[in-house]
This record gives sequence, structure tokens and C-alpha cells, in this order.
Amino acid sequence: MASAPTPLRTALIGLSSSATTSWASAAHLPGLLSPTGRSKLPITALLNSSVSAAQSAIQVYKLAPDTKAYGSPEDLANDPDVDLVICNTRVDTHFATILPSVRKGKDVFVEWPIAAGPKEVETLVREARESGSRVAVGLQRRWAPPAVKLREVIRDGLGGKTLGKILSVDVRAFGGTIDRDVVPEGLAYFLDRKVGGNVVVIGNGHLLDTVLSVVGDLESSSVHSQLQLQRPNVRVRDPSTNKIIKTIRSDVPDLISLHGTLQSSSATFSYLFRRGQPFPGTPALTWTINLEYGEIRLVSPSGLSLELGEPATIHVHWFDSNEVEEVKWEWDAEQATLPPSARNVISTLVAFADRKAPGDGWVSLEDAANRARLIEGFLAEWEKSQK
Repeated sequence: MASAPTPLRTALIGLSSSATTSWASAAHLPGLLSPTGRSKLPITALLNSSVSAAQSAIQVYKLAPDTKAYGSPEDLANDPDVDLVICNTRVDTHFATILPSVRKGKDVFVEWPIAAGPKEVETLVREARESGSRVAVGLQRRWAPPAVKLREVIRDGLGGKTLGKILSVDVRAFGGTIDRDVVPEGLAYFLDRKVGGNVVVIGNGHLLDTVLSVVGDLESSSVHSQLQLQRPNVRVRDPSTNKIIKTIRSDVPDLISLHGTLQSSSATFSYLFRRGQPFPGTPALTWTINLEYGEIRLVSPSGLSLELGEPATIHVHWFDSNEVEEVKWEWDAEQATLPPSARNVISTLVAFADRKAPGDGWVSLEDAANRARLIEGFLAEWEKSQK
């Protein structure tokens, strides 16, 4: 009988005790402190902007007193007692904080987007190949239960009935920010293209990746993209007072329209994403997959993430009987005990800790880099058209 994989002694980058928003504390920490997380991914170190900031976070989150505190990515990378580094910082600091650990050959999990720009992404890919570092990227929504269920239904059908091959896919999505022309102060960087974190690569990027993970990749030569910046002047709101404090000129598109064909089936692919809220009563996401013998429709009423807000629903319309059948999905027992934002994250981290193959519960750096190149191509084409 094969022995269980050795636990990965884990360091968190970006677990802040003072940040307005913290993906590390909301989405990573709950799972890491669960029984499974503690056994497979024990937290042994933190890296923050300074040693004192890391020490403060250790106290605030009541981590073990022997948890090491670092203020330098190089010092963390040189720690032989750290096996895995998890990066949760803002995207424009991803590269600098993980590169030393990648070069040391450590395991690394970096949240999506990988880095602020294509040159940084390509450098990380090259350095990981040279060092042998395993790098996972936080595109964990591929394994959200609704996405897993869609793949099962497309592959196996329902009740002994098959749906046949995919003929067309249509996606209509709204979100990324709550309002079309207002952002909270903490997300003002969404309006600055060079930072690398914005609704095109984050909200839209996660959704597009999830969709393509279900229906298959696009034939690159077939893709036509149309991006638009409809609302360049965006107001910034102070959440503490709810008052508008300034207006920023955005250089990030807020509407994306894609058309193409799928590699595997030559099916037609149509995709629309618009930043901000939809028309009242319209779901945040409506995703239909038209197949030979029926059509699948997923509706996410309140958000694009499938796991947050009001739960997504899946229905199948059978053409022969004209009946509509609901498809149930659920979280596994341990995931259900965690906050929604933490459920997909811990399942991906556990798959990584269990040394599963890339694509089996986690997304490799090279796979994610291909997705980043696709989205960067849309943006580069749009920027060229603006000149």
C-alpha cells in the first residue's frame, strides 16, 4: 500500500492583519486551518511587507507561536523548512514575491492572475522549468461543483440518455464590480492597465477559464474579439463614508465580446461580458450549451463565481420530450463546513499537496500561462486598435 504524501510545510504571502480586503484570510486561511488543511498543509511561516507585519498577522489570526515571520521574499525562499509558498498579494507584486522561491525549486501556489504582464509570466515559466519548481495557479473554479457537474452531464448524459456532441455555446455575463461606473477605493487599481489586475483578467478571466474547461478550448485561428471601453471616467467611492472622493480615467475595457469555434467539435462559441450590474431581473450569468439531443442551461443569479451568492442552477431541456430536468449539484461534506470563498481553494490545495498530476484538481503554471496569453492577446489587439 502506498504511503500518504508527506505534508507540505506552508508559507502564506499576504495574510494581512490590517488590509481592507484579504483573499488570504477569507479564502485560504479557513481551509488551511481545517483538519485536512492542518494535516496536509501546516502553516509554518508568513511573509508580509515587513517582519513586524508578519508577526502582527501571526498574533491576530492566532497561528502557532513558532510560526516564522518574514519581510523578504529571499529570506523565505532560503528557509529549508518551507516546502510550499502560497501567494495572495495584489497581482503587481506576485512576480517579485514568488520568483526567489521558484528559483529555489520550491512548490508555489500563486493566485490568478499569474503576474502583472506577459514578460513576467514568461520569466516565471522559464525559471520553473529550469529549477523544477511545481507551480499551481489559482484557477480553482474549474473544480467548482457546478462546473464538475456540467462536465459529467456532457460526458455521461442523464438517466441513461446522452446529449450528443456540443453544437454551440452561448455565455452572457455581467459583473466584476457592483456598479458600471463606480468602484470602491480599494479596487481603484482595476482602472490602471499596467497593474495587471482588472475585470478583464480577474472576473472575466476566471469565468472564461471555467467555461473553456467545460466545453473545450477555442480554435485560435477562429477567434474574433471585440473589446470596448464604454465608461472611461469612473468614480471612486470611499466605503467608510459612501461618498465619491474622485474620478479616475480608466484605460481598461469594460465590455468583451468573443466569437469563435471550439477545437474539439467545431461548435460555435459566443461570449459577452460587461462590467457592472445587469438590467434588473437579469441573472449575472446565463450560460447555455446546445447539444444534439438537448440543451443545458446554467444560471447564476447573483454572481460570476458559481460558488458565491445565490447558488447557480442547472437545467437540461430534452428535445425529444420537450421536458426540462433540473440537475442537482452539491459540495462535499468537508467543503460545506467552510465559508463559500474557501471551498474551491482548499480542494485545489489538497490536490496539489497530494501530488496529483496537473489538471487533476489543480492548474499548472504552463496551462494557466496559455490562458493568460489568450486574454493578453485580446487586450493587445484592442490597444492596437486605439492607436
